[in-house]
Amino acid sequence: MAPAASEKPQLLPVTVDLPIPAEYDMGNLLVMNPNPLPPTSPSSLEQTLLQTTRDGAQLLINQILSLPMSATQDGVFAALPDAVTLLPREKPLPKPKEETRWERFARQKGIAPKKREGKMVYDEATGEWVPKWGYGGKNKDSENDWLVEVNEKTPGGEGGDDVRGAVRKERKERVKKNEMQQERNMREGAAKAKAAGRVEKGGRTSRRK
Repeated sequence: MAPAASEKPQLLPVTVDLPIPAEYDMGNLLVMNPNPLPPTSPSSLEQTLLQTTRDGAQLLINQILSLPMSATQDGVFAALPDAVTLLPREKPLPKPKEETRWERFARQKGIAPKKREGKMVYDEATGEWVPKWGYGGKNKDSENDWLVEVNEKTPGGEGGDDVRGAVRKERKERVKKNEMQQERNMREGAAKAKAAGRVEKGGRTSRRK
């Protein structure tokens, strides 16, 4: 005898009837079922929870299919409305970042921040794009010029020293000075953050008895 064909699983209805209608927040894909669970025994509790969960998922799918749809090359998408339920933040709001020395000075003097531009600049002499700073940077053009103007403001120009070497030395000193200022700002910021942490920790009250 041939084995009996396996029975197909029974298809459940796509409509869910509830005594009290469910509430929806489709912006958060949320379904709220206010109906209490039916009386169950310990042996049938798992099946009751499974059926209730299935009904909730079916209600959510029915609501998604009723939303405006749009078809694209990536698939069919439903346009979700704005969320109604406000969800709490996982973490507190970040504290405002404290101003650096330069930001405080610029604010007091009314200096507007410079617009950030690309790292490359066009060199008309060579007809190529070169970096503004660093290796082969545009800021080193004066060190490689075949003719350097010498006046009372030119480094090394008064004593007849190597002018190009003096210009290179002055640039390196500016870089070193900027690095020292950055390190000082970082130390000050870390010290202030540590002091603020001690104050916050010291302000808490303990209820241990």
